[in-house]
Amino acid sequence: MDSIKSRGRHYISAILLVLVGVWFDQFTKTLAVDHLKGQDPFILINNVFQFEYLENHGAAFGILQNKQIFFFIIVLIISVFIIWFYLHVPMTKKLLPLRICAVFIFSGAIGNFIDRLKLGYVVDFFYFKLIDFPVFNVADIYVTVGTFILAFLLLFYYKEEDLDRIFHS
Repeated sequence: MDSIKSRGRHYISAILLVLVGVWFDQFTKTLAVDHLKGQDPFILINNVFQFEYLENHGAAFGILQNKQIFFFIIVLIISVFIIWFYLHVPMTKKLLPLRICAVFIFSGAIGNFIDRLKLGYVVDFFYFKLIDFPVFNVADIYVTVGTFILAFLLLFYYKEEDLDRIFHS
C-alpha cells in the first residue's frame, strides 16, 4: 500500500511540475507578446544578449518552417514516449534524475505545442547575439537541457543494469 501511495505522490508531483513549467513558459511568452512584439529588441548586454520577439513557424531554432501537421505528429509521438519512459523508470532515488529530465522535456513539448495550437507558431524571444544563436524560449530551454542531461546520464552515469530495469520491465 505504501508503494502505491508513494508512486501516486510521485505522479502527482510530476503533473504539478509539468503544469508549473508550462505555466511559466506561457507566462514568459505572454510577456514577450505584450512588451516586445512590434518593438525594437530590448538589449540587456550590448552585442551579447537581448530580448527580441520572433514568431517561429518552424521547429526548434527555426528549422522546418510551416510544417504544422508534421509537428503535431512528432510532438504526439515524443509525448507518448516520454510518458511511457516516465512510467517505466523505477521509483528509486538513483533514477530520480531520469524522471526529472522527462518532466522537463514533456513541459517544453507541451509549452510549444500550446503555441502551435493557439497561434499557429511558437513565440521566441531570447537571443544570444554574440554567437548569433537562433532566437528561443523557455520551452526550448526545458527540452534542450532535459535532453542533454538525459543523454549524459544514459551514456555516462547509469550502468546497463539500471537501463535494463527501465527498458525491459
